[in-house]
Amino acid sequence: MKIYALADTHLSFASPKPMDMFGPDWEGHWEKLCLNWRAAVGREDAVLIAGDISWAMNLNDALSDLNAIGELPGKKIFIRGNHDYWWGSISRVRESAPGMCFLQNDALRLDKAVICGSRGWLNPNAEGFSADDRKIYDRELIRMEMSLAAGRKLQKGGDVLIAMTHYPPVYPDKRPTAMSALFEKYEVSQVVFGHIHSARGGWEPFEVNGVKYILTSGDYLKFAPLRIYP
Repeated sequence: MKIYALADTHLSFASPKPMDMFGPDWEGHWEKLCLNWRAAVGREDAVLIAGDISWAMNLNDALSDLNAIGELPGKKIFIRGNHDYWWGSISRVRESAPGMCFLQNDALRLDKAVICGSRGWLNPNAEGFSADDRKIYDRELIRMEMSLAAGRKLQKGGDVLIAMTHYPPVYPDKRPTAMSALFEKYEVSQVVFGHIHSARGGWEPFEVNGVKYILTSGDYLKFAPLRIYP
């Protein structure tokens, strides 16, 4: 099994939203994604999708987008992004799309890799970071640690721990944060994240205190799933 990653699919089949308004890279992005995905990902492989899956506002509309992704090869593992307003009750989400995996406060073992994750939030130095933001950030730290602790219980000898988060888990200058400290505590090997768009440089894979970080936003990867393991 090979593990790939690609975040920020931003689909909207139920209520079409023209994505080229965000720049020429987004023109025909679903067609590009499908072509690249089918060229790389096999039926026995897995793809980590770190949030901003669908523009839908409710689960029924989001199912059009989830089902489209579901028709592509491989196992799909999702976490929630900041635009995934349709993601409410985790039990309802899982019941509605039983062929896929939605992480929330838990973890999944895939061959010799254990996958953990949570959405994350703005880092505390973000412009306008408020008291409400602090509450959300602290809650996301709790959720991430619950997932990492669940992942540690699933680990067997030789397994690597891989984490997903939608928001960048370190500061723009790559300084560590409370979130990245959790990855160090649980000896995570690599973290995939999304959220950043129109990035042209400075976000190549990097390490902070022994943990590898990889930006996997769809437009950054030119809508081609990136192989991250093995």
